[in-house]
Amino acid sequence: MAQTFKNYTASGVGVGDTTVYTVPVATTGIIIGLTLSNITASEINATAKLNTVHIVKDAPIPTGSTLDCIEGKLIAEAGDTIVVVSNTATSVDAIVSVLEQS
Repeated sequence: MAQTFKNYTASGVGVGDTTVYTVPVATTGIIIGLTLSNITASEINATAKLNTVHIVKDAPIPTGSTLDCIEGKLIAEAGDTIVVVSNTATSVDAIVSVLEQS
């Protein structure tokens, strides 16, 4: 079984759902980090979901700050997605850190 650490990123996420990570076919993704950074000059609210289940909903992120959304680990199966959205256009950079097992 191959194990590979990877980062997946999305920059300038805004008001439309943005898929940052999709677990590849025949793979299990162990999500070990999800970081959202406010890249605007004012406070924003951001949401992150695993498929349709909220990891964090409408979390306030002050200007110039970062939110670490996961304290433990999340297990995701093939086809599962991490989706991020903000209440402000082009306002969030997202990083998903994953250990993929295939």
